Amino acid sequence: MAFKREIQGVVVKIAGDKTASVLVERKVVHPRYRKIVKRFKKYLIHDEKNELKVGDVIVAVECRPLSKRKAFRLKSVLVAGVE
Repeated sequence: MAFKREIQGVVVKIAGDKTASVLVERKVVHPRYRKIVKRFKKYLIHDEKNELKVGDVIVAVECRPLSKRKAFRLKSVLVAGVE
């Protein structure tokens, strides 16, 4: 069985039917200055039941490509958003 990546992030946009845009933040050490800096990336997440709202903190798991940019599926909602 292959290892499936899991990402955790905040829903920033509901991008069409059964799709949400999630902002994932990671902290890395700057190669020259040795300071911890934040790096951000957005992923499109497949939400089969249209249950996500803006502000939710979620965990998504990697899956087969569902469209050109969508290759993650919703696993669970950790914290419900304010909306």
